[in-house]
Amino acid sequence: MFRKWLILPLLLAVAAFASSTQAASSVQAASSVQAASSVQAVKSRRTSKNAQAASNAQAASSVQDTSSVQDSSTVQNATSALAEVVVVVSSRSSVKSLTAEQATKIFLGKVVSFPNGQAAVPIDQPEGSAIRDEFYAKVVHKNPSQLTAYWAKVIFTGDGQPPSLLGDSAAVRKAVSHNPNAIGYIEKSAVNRSVRVVLEP
Repeated sequence: MFRKWLILPLLLAVAAFASSTQAASSVQAASSVQAASSVQAVKSRRTSKNAQAASNAQAASSVQDTSSVQDSSTVQNATSALAEVVVVVSSRSSVKSLTAEQATKIFLGKVVSFPNGQAAVPIDQPEGSAIRDEFYAKVVHKNPSQLTAYWAKVIFTGDGQPPSLLGDSAAVRKAVSHNPNAIGYIEKSAVNRSVRVVLEP
C-alpha cells in the first residue's frame, strides 16, 4: 500500500513532464512554422519588388527605344525635306549636265559661261528663302553670312555682281525655260518639261 502511494505521485510527475514537453514541442513547431512563413513572405515581397523593378526597367527601355526611333525618324524626315533642290536649265539648252564645282563657279561669278562655251546667266532666289539656303549649303558650301561676306568683297573690288533675283521657284522656272542661257535652282517638285535638271545634289 505504501508503495502504491509512492508510485502514484511518480506517475503523475511523469505524465506532467510529458505534457509539458509536448506543449513546448507544439509551441516550438508553431514558432518554426511562423518564422518560415515570415521568411517566405519576405522572399515573396523581394521577388515582387525585383519583378516590378525589372518591369519598370523594361518599360523605360521601351520608351527610350521608341524615343530613339522617333528621333531617328525625325532626322530622316528632315534630311528628306532638305534633299529637294535641283539645278535646271532650259529644255532648249545644249547643256546636259553640270558638276557641283561647275555650278558653284557660275553662281559665284567666277565664270560667265557653261563648260561648252555657251553663255551662262545665273538666276538666284530671295535671301532668307529655304531653297536658296539649301542650294548654297549643298552645292556651294556656304552659309548665308559667308555668302554675304563673299559678295561684299567681290562688289567692293569691282570683280563682279551677284546673280539677279526672282521671287520663287515658279518664277525662276519660267525665266529659265524662256532663256537657253539661263540657269537656276528650284524645288524638284517644281520641275516640268520646260526645264532640264542638270544637277541634283
